[in-house]
Amino acid sequence: MSVVELIKLGREYMRLWPQRAELGNYFAEYQAVQICRLAFRYLPGIALFSFIMQLYLGSMTLLPQALVYSLFILSIPLQALLMLGVKADKFLPLALASWYKESVARVNEAGGSIKLSLHKPRFIDLAKLLNISHQSQNSKF
Repeated sequence: MSVVELIKLGREYMRLWPQRAELGNYFAEYQAVQICRLAFRYLPGIALFSFIMQLYLGSMTLLPQALVYSLFILSIPLQALLMLGVKADKFLPLALASWYKESVARVNEAGGSIKLSLHKPRFIDLAKLLNISHQSQNSKF
């Protein structure tokens, strides 16, 4: 996969992963997704603040340094998306894959019609399953 495709996959993975704190007890990916969301929310503002303050407190001679710092801070969310994309493209471990297949079968037996990959599921498929179950759970209440 190319870098652009991995970033798009990471963005979709971040969007699909439910924001439920109890998932942090079972999946390490929950913390990674939360940190990525946090980076997307606050780091652009921190980069702008860093750029403005360096120019305000220094002079125009600090412009190259301010640009480097700001570009580095702005690259962190893209790096996080890239790493999420790499993780989302990996296959599930055997134990988690069997749990995933059982969960898909359980949801389909309960009246759902999930069309997710059962042959070598990936982490993006797990995120889709969790998102679907979270949405169906919210619609019951």
